[in-house]
Amino acid sequence: MKSKLLTCSMLLASVSVFSQSVTEKDLQDIRGSFKKDAPTTAIQNILTVQSNIKDNALNHDLQTGIDHLFKYRVEVKGITNQKSSGRCWMFTSMNVLRPSIMAKYNIDNFDFSHNYLYFWDIFEKANLYLENIIATASNPIDDREVVTFFKSPVSDGGVWNLYYNAALKYGVVPDAVMPETAHSNSTGQMIGLINEKLRMGGYDLRELASSGKKDKDLRTEKQAILKDVYRMLALCLGEPPTQFTWRYKTKAGKIEEKKYTPKEFYNEITPSDYSPENYIMIMNDPTREYYKIYEIKNYRNTIEGINWVYLNLPNEDIKKAALSSIKNNEALYASCDVGKQHNRATGIMDPDMYDYESLFGVKINMDKKARILTRQSGSSHAMLLIGCDTDNNDKPTKWEFENSWGTTAGNNGYLTFTDNWFNEYMFRLVIHRKYLDTKAIESLNQKPIQLPMWDYMN
Repeated sequence: MKSKLLTCSMLLASVSVFSQSVTEKDLQDIRGSFKKDAPTTAIQNILTVQSNIKDNALNHDLQTGIDHLFKYRVEVKGITNQKSSGRCWMFTSMNVLRPSIMAKYNIDNFDFSHNYLYFWDIFEKANLYLENIIATASNPIDDREVVTFFKSPVSDGGVWNLYYNAALKYGVVPDAVMPETAHSNSTGQMIGLINEKLRMGGYDLRELASSGKKDKDLRTEKQAILKDVYRMLALCLGEPPTQFTWRYKTKAGKIEEKKYTPKEFYNEITPSDYSPENYIMIMNDPTREYYKIYEIKNYRNTIEGINWVYLNLPNEDIKKAALSSIKNNEALYASCDVGKQHNRATGIMDPDMYDYESLFGVKINMDKKARILTRQSGSSHAMLLIGCDTDNNDKPTKWEFENSWGTTAGNNGYLTFTDNWFNEYMFRLVIHRKYLDTKAIESLNQKPIQLPMWDYMN
């Protein structure tokens, strides 16, 4: 006991040497810096009564200068709604393909069953988690990888490679074949309970491993856990079909009917060149060297699937490629920090939309690199990049997203953002390699630099 008290005293002594508490003199200086002049009093009166700081910081000079008109715009059809789920990456990946499917079958409307692929995404993530637990069973429970696994066994978030992995393995189906349910539209409770089951299962697997059980015994236990996960998913989402009949009506009024397996349907509706060899994820991450490829370890949903891999490029290179794709009527999977400087009422985003510095009289703005490194900013939402407006020199001035929050969000479901907002808050796109320049194409030949699963870009 005496030894512990001595150690504690030594720690406190070391803290006092290198740290400084707030003294009375400091407080007097800090209090004295707050001058209650008339403007400060007026702002305090407003902020202590009104809780919405954004409304009070709105830059009114911007509200009439940005319209929703675009010189170049991809032909898209219909707004989807992910509701209270984190499936934006899945909706966006599917929304890229929807227009070509409607053209292929000469139909006015088409949507995928997001519920079907969501079932398999969570199921496969559960398997990946359990395999990771088995692989690290000899590591201490406070090992950083082990902590990361237990912290979030599965979630409904993701990026484009997760769509590719799950769709390639399980196929896809039209929306009518496996419609949305209450728990696909609002995923929180189900995911919470599945994670509780998986944490229990992960703990049991570690206990079995520590008791000397063989790999065969661990795999038997893993199979039992996956059966429980499958049951929970099937009860909340319905059981995925292995075969289905798709009936649709063409624009000419003819009713067509055909039987498929989900994989047969995926192969029929997916372009022949749709693969990671042709569709490249490009990123603007100013914290790291450009023209390098990075791979985030273990960021996938299937054991055999591909990880999240991206080519880091300057914004100007990304914009040129994106504009070329839009001009060729090809929409792009894109993700950004959608919550920053976003006026939800108008559906417009600009770095100066909200002037918090003037409202509070303090400096709070950082550049993109600092925001990333301090976790102030990161990609939070995926959408379809579909439009670009340019000046007389064909330089981009603003861009357009097709969102998946329904038609009541933004500008009838679409969002407009300025080119300056692109610079600050756009992160990644998935684009066909034919739109990249020579330097970017040559960069694709290098071996990826691996990043840990807890990387700040995750």
